[in-house]
Amino acid sequence: MAKPQIIDLFCGCGGFSLGAHLAGFKTALAIDIDPILSSAFAKNFPKTKLIHEDLSTLNLAARIIPENVVGIIGGPPCQGFSVMGRREKNDPRNKLVSHFFRHVMEVEPAFFVMENVPGILSGDAYKTLQKALTLLGNRYEIVGPIKVNAADFGAATLRTRVLILGFDPKKMRPIKLEEIDAAKNRMRSNVKDAIFDLPSPKDLRDDKKEFDWIDYSPANGMYSIKAAKLPPAGLGYPAAIKQLKNGKISGFLPTTHSELVEKRYVALKPGATDPVSRASRLEWSELCSTLRAGTGSDKGSYQSVRPIHPVESRVITVREAARLQGFPDWFVFHPTKWHSFRMIGNSVSPYLSEAIMCLIASNIKRAKKVGAFV
Repeated sequence: MAKPQIIDLFCGCGGFSLGAHLAGFKTALAIDIDPILSSAFAKNFPKTKLIHEDLSTLNLAARIIPENVVGIIGGPPCQGFSVMGRREKNDPRNKLVSHFFRHVMEVEPAFFVMENVPGILSGDAYKTLQKALTLLGNRYEIVGPIKVNAADFGAATLRTRVLILGFDPKKMRPIKLEEIDAAKNRMRSNVKDAIFDLPSPKDLRDDKKEFDWIDYSPANGMYSIKAAKLPPAGLGYPAAIKQLKNGKISGFLPTTHSELVEKRYVALKPGATDPVSRASRLEWSELCSTLRAGTGSDKGSYQSVRPIHPVESRVITVREAARLQGFPDWFVFHPTKWHSFRMIGNSVSPYLSEAIMCLIASNIKRAKKVGAFV
C-alpha cells in the first residue's frame, strides 16, 4: 500500500519531514529557497524531489502535484517574529506566513501543520498571523495556535514552538487538543540521556572526506538506541548508512578555544553562564536550553552561542547538538560546523514532529482523493 504523501514548505534540513516519515508518511516534494541550509535534506531524503524556489512567488498549483498528497507541513522563517531578534515589523520574511496558507488553498490537502516561534502570538506578528488565517475561509477546521515544547515529547532540549493545525472535515477527523496532550512523553529525557555516550571531538578528516567519521558504540539507553537505529527504507545518505553499519558516525569536529577561554570554561559550574561568551554549561540531569541558529551571510553571519559540555571545557559538537534536538545518528548535516548548527537551530525537533504526525496519521479516513491509510 502506497504511503500517503506530503509537501514540506520551507523544509530546511528536514526535521519536520523526518518526523513525518517516521509516522508513516512520505515527503513527495520539499521546497526551500536556501540551497545551503537544505543541502542536508537532499542527502538525507534521496527519494524526495527538492526544489529551490521563492515560496512568495511560486505558483504551487501550477506544478505537477502527486495524486496521493494528503498534507502540507512547514515552518515559515521566524526571524522577524522571534523575541530573540529585532522583531522587525517590515521584515519581508513575515509575509511568508500568508504564503504558506496561500499554498494550502492552492493544493487543498486533507490537513496542514504550520510551526513557528512563540513570538508570533504577540504584537504585530499576531496581527500578521490572524490576517493570514483569513485566506483559509471556512474550508478547514483549525486547531490552535497552541504552544508545544519538544521536551514534552521526548527531546532533551527545551524548545517551545507554536503549532497551527488545519483539517478538512470531509477528508479526515480533526485532532483534539486533549489528544495532543495525551501524546506527550511522561518520562522526560535529559542531557545525559542524549549525549553521555558520544565521543569527545576529534578532527579525522582529510581532503578526500566530506565528513569526519568516528568510532562509536551506543549506550544501552532508550535515547541512544533510538538514535543509533538505521533509517527506514528510502531515507539516509548512503555513505552515512555504510559508516553507521561499521560503527562510525559524523559530527565531531572540534572547536578551538583560546587558553583564556578554556580557563574560564574549566572554572564554570554546571548550570552557570560564562560572563563573556554568555554560553551556559549544561547539566547532566537537566534539559538543554533552546539551540539557536545564528544568522546567514545576509544578516551578518553571526554564530549563535553554543552550550558548554557538562564536564569538558568546550562547546558542544554538531552531533551532540543533533542528539539534543532529537536527530538520529545517520542524519548528516554540512561539512562546516557553522552551517550545521544553523540547520539544527532552525529545525523542527523530529521528536515533536513524529508525535504530531502520528496523531494525524491515525485520524486520516479512507477516501478516494486521500488514499487508504489507517
